[in-house]
Amino acid sequence: MKEKKKKVIIAMSGGVDSSVSAWFLKKNNYQVEGLFMKNWEEDDKKKYCSAAQDLSDAEDVCKKLNIHLHKINFSKEYWEKVFENFLIEHKKGKTPNPDVLCNKEIKFKIFFDYSIKELQANYIATGHYARIKKKNGKYYLLKGTDLKKDQTYFLYTLKSIQLKNILFPIGSLQKNKVRIIAKKIGLKIAEKKDSTGICFIGPKKINNFLNRYITAKKGDIITTDGEIIGQHKGLFCYTLGQRKGLGIGGIKGKYNIPWYVVEKKMKNNTLIVAQGSFNKNLMSIGLIAEKINWINNDEINFPFFCQAKIRYRQTDVFCNIKYINNFSIKVLFDSPVIAVTPGQSIVFYLSEICIGGGVIKSRLPFL
Repeated sequence: MKEKKKKVIIAMSGGVDSSVSAWFLKKNNYQVEGLFMKNWEEDDKKKYCSAAQDLSDAEDVCKKLNIHLHKINFSKEYWEKVFENFLIEHKKGKTPNPDVLCNKEIKFKIFFDYSIKELQANYIATGHYARIKKKNGKYYLLKGTDLKKDQTYFLYTLKSIQLKNILFPIGSLQKNKVRIIAKKIGLKIAEKKDSTGICFIGPKKINNFLNRYITAKKGDIITTDGEIIGQHKGLFCYTLGQRKGLGIGGIKGKYNIPWYVVEKKMKNNTLIVAQGSFNKNLMSIGLIAEKINWINNDEINFPFFCQAKIRYRQTDVFCNIKYINNFSIKVLFDSPVIAVTPGQSIVFYLSEICIGGGVIKSRLPFL
């Protein structure tokens, strides 16, 4: 009797990574179906969101690969579970990471459950640059082979039990190889740019986009010595460590070097700046993190040493992790780190294994 093919539902974004992933799955004899998620309902007259084009591209790819494409609207869930949190955190002066929350709440919860339960799939798949390894009956999340594209930073909220039903088909490939394959198999999107940010809004557009939802309140830009040297456009427009777009480039200060954001004071609506990326006001010896997730929870014993990233594509830093309570930890760096930003995620590694992470609550300043 012929063995029935394992069914995989792949999240099709209209991009090159998910498209080549779908091709790989078909090549490896899975029963493959695509699913396009509409996560944004609002009319797109200002061209912030590329959903319509992405759907068209996903349809073209699925037609070319001869796979069925499901379409589903998760806009309501995205608004309630991702976007509202994104706005709340910005209003508090923090810099949240919507990609982490979108993976947790939408892709690996709602999409995952819908695919496994409603569509009767054995697995879901995405085009993330990450790998999964099974050892002694447990599943581990590993960095993608292409370290420049590794996306485990955005996947730390996963649990080991979920990993057994997830496939990352291109996790062992270099990005340039993925594009070469896309060209070779005749996909029109082979050279399509990578999408980034909330609803794929580029960093240059994000402040204008947020102005739709948060009232910008201008205020003073003040040096760490207390001197007013300019005006900011609204504190939500800035993040710790930011250098560009401050509008104070012509002010030389004590030193003829650039200014950086070192603090946002919400109570009096002021933006604090200092000169030089390595000034002491921008350095932290550690941080407090909350909303902690350990992928293999039973393997964590405090205190312990590991590596960590405090932002995507940052070089791993060595640190010591100490237990505070079930919801928060204290992280002490081996050497001071620049621009630790509340609201962003810190993700932990043991060599190539991603063991978990959390959200930065506060930083421990360099004294």
